[in-house]
Amino acid sequence: MAESSETKLQLVYTLIRAFPDFPKKGILFRDICPLLKDPAALTAVIDLFEEHVRNNYKHVDLIVGLDARGFLFGPLLAQRLGVGFVPIRKTGKLPGTTTSVSYDLEYGKAEAEVQEDAVAPGQKVLLIDDLLATGGTMYAAIQLMRKQQAEVVGCMVVIELKELNGIDKLKPHSVFSLVQY
Repeated sequence: MAESSETKLQLVYTLIRAFPDFPKKGILFRDICPLLKDPAALTAVIDLFEEHVRNNYKHVDLIVGLDARGFLFGPLLAQRLGVGFVPIRKTGKLPGTTTSVSYDLEYGKAEAEVQEDAVAPGQKVLLIDDLLATGGTMYAAIQLMRKQQAEVVGCMVVIELKELNGIDKLKPHSVFSLVQY
């Protein structure tokens, strides 16, 4: 018998660990490593993402994963959906011609890039990552997809840190999160 979505969500929630003062004092780090080592939990994550996509999007061409934890969930989801996967990487990590965007972090600046030919104009893409905090990285990914003339149909994360209001930065794009803190 198939597990319910609620049962799957509970499994995901129970396997996310909290580490106070990591990577620096005052930060409560949410660790997904226990999810990754538990086959049932990892399957539950992908099942929940797949259910959301199939129930909410008529057509998706690509799953676009953010460096680096979006690479853990994105290819599995893409395979389930029968679509391709495209990585967005930190600058200097992709071969060939790339398109990039700069963005601000709480502690400085960063740059993300995608291979120029990875996404065609007009393709419908879903962005995926492990965590939404302030929204800076996901917003940069949206900007990068705009440069590629792709249509971002939504964003998905395992964890959303609601108190940081990252979702506000991403409007009008929808954000689906499995777990919220």
